[in-house]
Amino acid sequence: MSAALGPRALWRMMPRGEATAFAVYVVLSVAAALAGSLSAVLLVPLIRDGGLLAPSADASAACFALSGVIFALTRWQASRLGARQVARLGHHLRTQVHARLLGAPLPALAPLRSAEIANVLTHNGETLVQAFSAMQQLAVATITSLVSLAFALWISPLLMLAMPLLLVVIVVTSRLSGREHARVSRRYVTDMTGLFWHSEDVPRRLRHVRSFGREAAERDSYGDVSAGLAGGYRRQLELVASSRLVLELVAATGIPAAFVLARRWPAIDGASLVAVGLLLGRLLPYLTSTRQAFQQWRSAAPAFALWQRYMALPVRPAPGVAGAGASRLGVLFIRRLHIRPPREGLRVEGLRLAPGELVLVCGDSGIGKSSFVDVLAGMAPAESFEVEHDGVPVGLDAYRRLIGRGAYVGQNVRPWQRTVRACLAWAAPETDDATMWAALDDVGLAPRLTEGGAGLDTSVDDAAGRLSGGEMQRLLVAQVILRRPVLAILDEATSALDAAAEMAVLGALRRRLPGSILLVVSHRPAVAALADRVVRLDAGDVTIGEGVPAVA
Repeated sequence: MSAALGPRALWRMMPRGEATAFAVYVVLSVAAALAGSLSAVLLVPLIRDGGLLAPSADASAACFALSGVIFALTRWQASRLGARQVARLGHHLRTQVHARLLGAPLPALAPLRSAEIANVLTHNGETLVQAFSAMQQLAVATITSLVSLAFALWISPLLMLAMPLLLVVIVVTSRLSGREHARVSRRYVTDMTGLFWHSEDVPRRLRHVRSFGREAAERDSYGDVSAGLAGGYRRQLELVASSRLVLELVAATGIPAAFVLARRWPAIDGASLVAVGLLLGRLLPYLTSTRQAFQQWRSAAPAFALWQRYMALPVRPAPGVAGAGASRLGVLFIRRLHIRPPREGLRVEGLRLAPGELVLVCGDSGIGKSSFVDVLAGMAPAESFEVEHDGVPVGLDAYRRLIGRGAYVGQNVRPWQRTVRACLAWAAPETDDATMWAALDDVGLAPRLTEGGAGLDTSVDDAAGRLSGGEMQRLLVAQVILRRPVLAILDEATSALDAAAEMAVLGALRRRLPGSILLVVSHRPAVAALADRVVRLDAGDVTIGEGVPAVA
């Protein structure tokens, strides 16, 4: 996709139905420009032919005041309408790219860095919103300039002979700094992503940094990125200031020149000069804002390219309504699966998955356990997929619909809800407090919450009552119990517990979910004592056996 950020590209990003709102914005801007220009024209009768002492002065003054009030009100209303439109666009861009990420297949997300994703979901969207706001400002500036220049030309064509020179100065100034501004903007986006990278997963990152004694290097690295951002921002402001300087110098020399011209040219009267001066004087702020708007527009080009790249992510086929699927699942028989990664591939044949049974998946790190369970969870494709449900062959789409009511908990997932209640209600919205407490008791977390005094309202991440890593994992397993999935996958989701606690939690999970298929990834041999089957992965070789008291 092209990274060019033009008006059409901005318009295509807008939510549906915004054409009417933008048309109203344009109409109000035109009305404001007309009212403002008319007030300058109405000033002429107050100056010439008797001025304030003329019989019609009161009426002219009233008309002048009325046009000024209309100008202020229409400009204010247009600004309010524009602000609402900008707000809607910001919301639309953030939710659109977030939805794209939610719908993307896991293999497409594998090469993406979490820092870049955080940038796309936060700061990058704000940059695009600023570009749209700049487009609004340019529209207002263009409309106001055309109307004001038309009135000025009508009042005094001779005074308008200097306009081509002014336009040449503006264009030359824009060309001189345009390329540098584009370069600064690209670097700014890169540095902002680097800043997000330094900010991700800070507690775990600090443990790593401190254990190596590399605090100084980390400080220098962050400082370099921060200095780059500061330098880029400084240069952007300098470019804006330079452009403003040129415009102000033009105004400082142009206005006296106009008065000298009017004095030496009898065809130009003082009243016309004042009116034209008011019309053109109103444009000076727009000239400055127009320059800034163009710079904001250029700044948004790298952000637009990044947004386009994420919006181009493929979308995995939806299994139907979110959370839908069979209320009870029959026996699944994995006749043949071929999975990549890992590079050498995994071939799984003859695996039986039945409700009420627990299957242990084990093997060395990096051997492909997560890839295997990702396919069984319907989140990643397989190179070959031959599965039967109660003896009937099913394709991948039908399989995904069958397991639509699932639960998948990984090793490093941390709840993003603020309280225990919110975390459990997210997993099962209709659950009452008593059922929540029962699930917490099953996973051994109820005593901890009772002792703290806050109960279900215990904060998940507050410094005073933060849950430990093992307690976090117990809470996530409680989510699984409340969810009552047809297929539950725990990918090292109990790794922070000691061996005895892990066995107790998995035993409770099996008792509470007699109709669920439980697929557990674990490195602990003792888990085999709870398993009906053990799937051992070893360098592309897959061995399926019955559960035993221990795994060698």
